[in-house]
Amino acid sequence: MKRIKEACICQTLHFMLKEDVGHDYAVKLVKEEIEKYKASLERTRTKYKIIEETEQPDGSVIIKIKKQYNTAPVGSYLD
Repeated sequence: MKRIKEACICQTLHFMLKEDVGHDYAVKLVKEEIEKYKASLERTRTKYKIIEETEQPDGSVIIKIKKQYNTAPVGSYLD
């Protein structure tokens, strides 16, 4: 029998600007979406570590994140 001892998932997320609204408002929406995403991780008690958060020249944001996979223990992945 096998069991998962430790597990994490690495993701690169691109929070892109909406095209059908003004640029300043689209940037504001991206920032709000990022905060909602982080709040949802906290609310669900998902363990995570943001490796890099980079604002692009157009105002969009790329986040590289390691986060808990399902409910598996994370071990030393997030150290």
